[in-house]
Amino acid sequence: MVARQIAARGVENKAILDSFRAVPRERFLPPGMGQFAYDDSALPIGAGQTISQPYIVACMIDAAKIKPGDRMLEVGAGSGYAAAVMAQIADHVFAVERHESLAREARSRLARLGYANCTIIVGDGMGGLFDAILVPARVGAVPEALKRQLTIGGRLVIPVGDDSAQQLQCIQRGGTERWSTHDIAPVRFVPLLKGVIETRA
Repeated sequence: MVARQIAARGVENKAILDSFRAVPRERFLPPGMGQFAYDDSALPIGAGQTISQPYIVACMIDAAKIKPGDRMLEVGAGSGYAAAVMAQIADHVFAVERHESLAREARSRLARLGYANCTIIVGDGMGGLFDAILVPARVGAVPEALKRQLTIGGRLVIPVGDDSAQQLQCIQRGGTERWSTHDIAPVRFVPLLKGVIETRA
């Protein structure tokens, strides 16, 4: 999976590739889905949500430029898989999940696998400043509340668009009131649940 689906498509960061090699994706899937764990696709995990395609997760992490010592936020923890991959690099990963059942399962799964630097939070968001924020669900416009939770130099990676067209974007905070945006790739994500980004600036 790492060689064919991620490295072969241009993700060259060794820390990211090693992180994907270290995290057993099959442990983040519902019973009976293990045989599909390393397919090049998103997979259902319950509550109408999916575990994202491995390459897209890698692409988002690469764009966020996560490094050792970073404090980061994922909006939409899902199965906890992306949080586990990021926790191999970052100092601490906070992941917010609105579906209590998914949050409970992700928390238990991460604890069993020994990820002490992952915190799964049930709810609509949290305040604080983060070096990187990943949102694995699409929005129509980039939420101001998330932009303002970035540290200076911090990066927000989020898919923006509608059912017909979406673009994965990276927004970097360059100053107190200054952000820059660049496109990464066309993507297809489920919509972000209403209310999930009611975060405190």
